[in-house]
Amino acid sequence: MFSIGQFAVLGRLSVRMLRHYDAIGLLRPARVDELSGYRYYSAAQLSRLNRIVALKDLGFSLDQVGRIVDERVDAGQLRGMLRLRQAELAERVSADRARLARVAARLRLIESEGQMATEEVVIKDVPAVRVAQLSAPIGGWGPEHISPVLGPLFQDLCTRVETAGIRIVGPGVAHYATTEAGEGSTVFAAVPVPAGTPPHPAFDVLDLPALPAAATVIHRGRPDEIEAAYQTLGAWVEQNGYRGTAPPREVSLEVPEDRAAWVTEVQLPVTRA
Repeated sequence: MFSIGQFAVLGRLSVRMLRHYDAIGLLRPARVDELSGYRYYSAAQLSRLNRIVALKDLGFSLDQVGRIVDERVDAGQLRGMLRLRQAELAERVSADRARLARVAARLRLIESEGQMATEEVVIKDVPAVRVAQLSAPIGGWGPEHISPVLGPLFQDLCTRVETAGIRIVGPGVAHYATTEAGEGSTVFAAVPVPAGTPPHPAFDVLDLPALPAAATVIHRGRPDEIEAAYQTLGAWVEQNGYRGTAPPREVSLEVPEDRAAWVTEVQLPVTRA
């Protein structure tokens, strides 16, 4: 038998927490001295303690923990429950990290207000191009809506095109469509293919129309931090007497493994206001 202090050391838990678990009936001592009131625990109780701590650390309430351990869930069932909860927490952590990254990007954007290099904007004619493409709905215009959809969409498209034995002859193009109300948006992943490529059942084949005039700017960095490029284009278009005529296109000029080194050209179709 171990005193409460010794058991706390073995279980890597505070004496105060062991007393609390005793008070709520979650982990009673194996024996309590009638005269001194000292609590004593057995080594066999470490099994229950381990389950309590693991479940609590994974976010279960103490009431839930008590019900689970009292049902004498075996090790295999408990392992499955813990792994499921672990996956849920990992997904939450990943989402929180992505949210922090978006906040940091937006703060950088705020700090650069008034310093955007609008002189880097170039008006040019973009020729029509034959493409293979796939599309998918998106829930909004933020990177948290677009990136999780567009990346897998391009991967799927490239796999289908290569399986069909068709050459990809240029950089990938992302473009968008939306309703007048701004709802029901769609993203398209497209890759240039040789002129005259016939229709294929695994993807759409079409001519992406020419843009007689497109305001363009180069974004160097992660594709999910492209807001600065868009706001640079917006400022330039307004200052120079243009207006947008269609949703933008994003051309992936360089796509190394390090996404921070990506080079993307943003093309906004425009006409004189």
